[in-house]
Parts: sequence; structure tokens; C-alpha cells
Amino acid sequence: MQRVNQYKVGCVQAGSFLFNLEESLAKAQKYITQAAAEGVKLLVFPEAYLSGYPSGLSFGTVVGSRTEAGRDMYQRYWQSSVEVPGPVTEQLGEMAREAGLFLVMGVIERDAVNKTLYCTLLYFTPDGELAGKHRKIKPTAGERIVWGEGDGSTLVSFDTPLGRLGGLICWENYMPLARMAMYSQGVEVYVAPTADSRPTWQSTMEHVACEGRCYVIGCNQYFTQDYYPEDLRATIPPDRDHVLSRGGSTIISPLGQVLAGPLYDEEGLLTADIDLDEIVRSKFDFDVNGHYTRPDIFTYEVKDQPPIKKLDFDI
Repeated sequence: MQRVNQYKVGCVQAGSFLFNLEESLAKAQKYITQAAAEGVKLLVFPEAYLSGYPSGLSFGTVVGSRTEAGRDMYQRYWQSSVEVPGPVTEQLGEMAREAGLFLVMGVIERDAVNKTLYCTLLYFTPDGELAGKHRKIKPTAGERIVWGEGDGSTLVSFDTPLGRLGGLICWENYMPLARMAMYSQGVEVYVAPTADSRPTWQSTMEHVACEGRCYVIGCNQYFTQDYYPEDLRATIPPDRDHVLSRGGSTIISPLGQVLAGPLYDEEGLLTADIDLDEIVRSKFDFDVNGHYTRPDIFTYEVKDQPPIKKLDFDI
């Protein structure tokens, strides 16, 4: 496997069309084409990009009861979700192959047998292969109404010509042991798709980069109520702003330097040139999984975490 130390990474800050898989896929294709034209070799999309993060929607629930309208809304969400593997993953793999880049895509995954939805991150090689997936292990607050929990079997990482790749979704990045599951596999490029657009998220991304001594790609959507089906806009609480997510996407170096972003209040493609040799330099004085560990004091185990998957492709 021929390792590439210096290359360009990118992340897409764009809004998808809630419950509209076809339009969201078409928009993704435009950004993938743009990224390829700009020489991007690793491209990340936000959490739940296909097809939508349902900000402000209650799905007709309060503690102790559900409504028929809420069940209908869940049905619409289900119908716009992604079977893995399936026709949509084949389309995404073809997009990655045509663009010649490694693609990381946030989707709402449906379990066709059990009818559960998951917030999932998909990884596609430049050859178009669906290399693996990560299911969010702890949906946050109201997300638990519509998403199930993943487990350790999808805490995946990949040894590739672009370095070791892996990551977590949104507030999983606040879980120290989940982060350690990535660090313990030597992740060098850490992807962090999110739905958190608050300024405090930038601090989290800088912390993860410094703690893991890795490049961090933090990726969020920018979207407004206009991205929702017209009949659902009236169900959004009146105290919510028209802009439902400001974005805040960013790319951070292993020593916490901001290389791109944070981008707020607009859509866009962020890119940055990275050099994996900087990871070696950064670990000179701190290595969370190396000389800074104390296995004589601390023990750590991840149940069912798969071994690092080796991928080889031309880049």
C-alpha cells in the first residue's frame, strides 16, 4: 500500500432537503463534483445529510403519548431513509468512484427487517466500495424518539493510503471513552459530522484534535425552514429561528490550529491541505495512546469493536 502523506481534505456545509432523498442526493452530487475539481481526496458530509436532520420536529410526542400525525411523520422519515447496503449506497459509491475521492456521508439508515432508524456514517473508497459504517451509539435527547442506538461493532476505523481514518457523530465526541476507541486504533484523520452549530462546538473540535493529535474535520449543515416540506413548517415551534442550523464546519490540525473555517450562516465547501508527518511531530510531547498512557493504572476495553480494516486503492 502506497501511503500519501500530503493531500487535500474537504467538508461540505450544506443543507439537505428534509424527507426528500432524490433532491438531497442531487445536491450531494454537485458538491462531490466540485470537490473533485478542486483536488479534494477525502470529502466529508454532515450528520444525517440523507435525508435530513429533523430540527424542531417533535414527531407528535410528549411523555406518555404519541399522535397519529407523529406516526405519519415517522413513516415519511422512514421512506426517505437509506438501506445499507442498497440502491442509494450504490449511487454514492459510483459518485465516489467517478470523483476519485474517499467519501464520508452522514445518512439516516433504516433496518429493513426491524424498521428501526439509525443515525449512520458511511465510508466509500475511491473505487466505489462501501468500506463500512458507524451507527451513532447514543442519540442525543429528542433524537432518541426516532433513532436507535448503535453498538461497539460499528466503532470502525480504516488503514488506507490516506492514513488511518475514523470518527464519531456529534455528541458522541463528548464521550471520552468513545473518543478513546478511535485514538486506540491510531486514527490520524478524525471525522466529526454534527448537528451542533453553537460556538462551543468549535472548542470541542480543537480539543479533540489536540487530545488525539490528529486532523479533525468537523462538518455541519447550514439550513433554514425553507428546506422543509411546506406542510411541516407550521409544526416547527414559533420560538425557533428561521435559520435552524448556522453551520460551523471546520478543519483543525493535530496541534489545534484552525486550517479552515469555522463557516457560519452560509453554505460552502471548506478545504485544507494536510500533511500526515505533522501527526508524528505533534506526538513528540503527547500521545494519548502511546507514551502518555498509564496501563499500570488504567484499563480499557471496547466490546465488539472490529479490528482496523485495511483498504488499498489508487489516489
